[in-house]
Amino acid sequence: MVVSDYQKRSIFVLFIVLIFGAAIGTVLGDVLGMLLPEGVVKQFFLQSVSWGISPVTLDLIVGTVTFGLRFKFNISSVVGLAGAYYFLRYFR
Repeated sequence: MVVSDYQKRSIFVLFIVLIFGAAIGTVLGDVLGMLLPEGVVKQFFLQSVSWGISPVTLDLIVGTVTFGLRFKFNISSVVGLAGAYYFLRYFR
């Protein structure tokens, strides 16, 4: 099966928009969690799952380079993903 340039670009745009939606949702959830008083609702918004690659340091003669990637998901990042998907469906 041959994938056209339009489909490749479409998949790339989908991926980028969903990543931005999750990132914006995570940031908004953290801000909302800081504004809420102590309690169950605050814990609900601040509880997250972290996934990624632990930092790896490469020590070179001239300097050091550290590589790593970590994703943090919480309930508001799922809402951000849903909002980004809705945005894509609406504006496509």
